[in-house]
Amino acid sequence: MAKYVTVSAKIDEELRKKLIELGIKPSEVIKRSLEKEVEERMRQLLHKKAEKASEIILKVGKDAWIKAIRESREQR
Repeated sequence: MAKYVTVSAKIDEELRKKLIELGIKPSEVIKRSLEKEVEERMRQLLHKKAEKASEIILKVGKDAWIKAIRESREQR
């Protein structure tokens, strides 16, 4: 079972009135927004890690990778 915590945000009264008029539940909007932001930041982090890995792979060189793959196949 998941544990939950409360997160709050201060908004001005006018926005709160509009939310009520439109039947918008702030908790649902906040949750979706936070999930979307976390997903985007994770993508950015993975992209940066992939770029770093790519730099390392390029430094090692094509021939070294081919040799390593062939050697690993021979060990099986």
